[in-house]
Amino acid sequence: MLDAAGTGRVIESYQNQAEQLLKEYLLADTFVPYTSVIGGVLACKLVYDLTQLLSALYFKSYLSLPSIKRVEWNNRAISTVHAIFITAISLYLVFWSDLYTTSRIPAYITHRSSLLSIATLGGSVGYFVADLAMIFWFYPSLGGLEY
Repeated sequence: MLDAAGTGRVIESYQNQAEQLLKEYLLADTFVPYTSVIGGVLACKLVYDLTQLLSALYFKSYLSLPSIKRVEWNNRAISTVHAIFITAISLYLVFWSDLYTTSRIPAYITHRSSLLSIATLGGSVGYFVADLAMIFWFYPSLGGLEY
């Protein structure tokens, strides 16, 4: 069992490891994280506009929907595209890349990253920012207090 001092040392060790991970991996090259966040926001806008265009062309009932329902439809399309994108990248990273092979260093799997995984994380953050912006912009129509 750990006493209070031992627990404090363990917590401090984890904090040091987290700080080192942040400095060495995420903040070492700030170009990729920042541009991928911006790219994620722009990709959401692109998917929103394409959904609007394609839905109007291929679904006759789309134009008869009230305005807020069309916004919700387009917003759900963004969500679906993001889910497919993240699933595809995650499957690639786990099964086909060498990022999670046992021969890689450092020993902790949580300390492993690649340019692709950092860019994917940034794209997801961009999606989350865009989704929050949509919720705030159309509040309370797009979602009530539960959002």
